[in-house]
Amino acid sequence: MVTDEQARALAGQWIEAWNAHDLDRILAHYADDIEFTSPFVVRLMGNAAGTVRGLAALRDYFATGLSAYPELRFELIGVGTGVDSVVLHYRSVKQLHAFEVMTLNREGKVARVSAHYHA
Repeated sequence: MVTDEQARALAGQWIEAWNAHDLDRILAHYADDIEFTSPFVVRLMGNAAGTVRGLAALRDYFATGLSAYPELRFELIGVGTGVDSVVLHYRSVKQLHAFEVMTLNREGKVARVSAHYHA
């Protein structure tokens, strides 16, 4: 079970890494076999399935995102916990509300993400 303390720590470090635009710090949160699904994968990568798989593909996607949104800054709104997952609610690019469901592996790395957005 993920504790509130673990979830808040992950969220804080994750937001700080994104706001610093530090790709290596961002990627340190993810497992090598990450499966990441987001509408932004469709928009930025032209990937109709909306999913990138593996850390190398995630690096390319995140680098594209940071380039496309040079003033990107996330604002954490809330954190939810589950048995093996965390949900981050934050303000994203274009002031969108973002909700990312992050499933963690046994090492505490993010193994699967499903991202959702609301204007």
